[in-house]
Formats: sequence, C-alpha cells, structure tokens
Amino acid sequence: QVQLVESGGGPVHSGGSLRLSCVASGRITNLNDKIGDMGWYRQAPGKQRELVATISRGGTTNLADSVKARFTISRDSAKTTVYLQMNALKPEDTAVYYCNARARLNGDYEFWGQGTQVTVSS
Repeated sequence: QVQLVESGGGPVHSGGSLRLSCVASGRITNLNDKIGDMGWYRQAPGKQRELVATISRGGTTNLADSVKARFTISRDSAKTTVYLQMNALKPEDTAVYYCNARARLNGDYEFWGQGTQVTVSS
C-alpha cells in the first residue's frame, strides 16, 4: 500500500500564503516509478469534496478555475512528493485539503492522505 502524509496546513489571514506538502511512501519496490498522477482535493464543511489541482508524472497540471490564478501545484524530481503553493488566500479557501495519488501496482489504485486543515480568516 501507499501512504500519503500531508503537512503545511494551519490558520492564515486573508491574503496570506501557505504551502502544502504531501509525501508518498510504502514498502513497494521502485515506488517512484509506479506513482502516477498526484493532486489535491478539498472539502469544506457541508460541501462535497472538490478537485483543487492535479499534476501528472510529466508535469502537466490542471487547476480548478477558482484557484488557477492563485495556486501552483508542483512535484519533486523523484515523483513522490507533491506541493501546493497557495497565495492570496480567501476565507472561501477554508477546508480540509486532501492529497491524492494514483499508482499502478497489481492494477490501478487510488490513495488518499488523512487531510490537513486550512483556515483562512478575514
């Protein structure tokens, strides 16, 4: 199995910045060759989980329209760590942010992190 551990969340004032990190690990041979797309989703209270940003192994990114001008997703060269740089944060960005990764093991699998809280105060 693949474990995803997020960090970097916390409280921030409106207009501030945060950088989320997510590291993938597991007792899998050549894990870094088996991790595919990685990304970030978020879930605000009373709302459904929504896509924030994804990045492929090759670096192709996809960001939600609501964050496209403010957030950047990136990935390390080992392909096992994904970052979300969040700038110009707004109160509506308040949510639990979840890391997501797809991996080709004995078939295609999807994994989720435990989530990290981001709270933006006005």
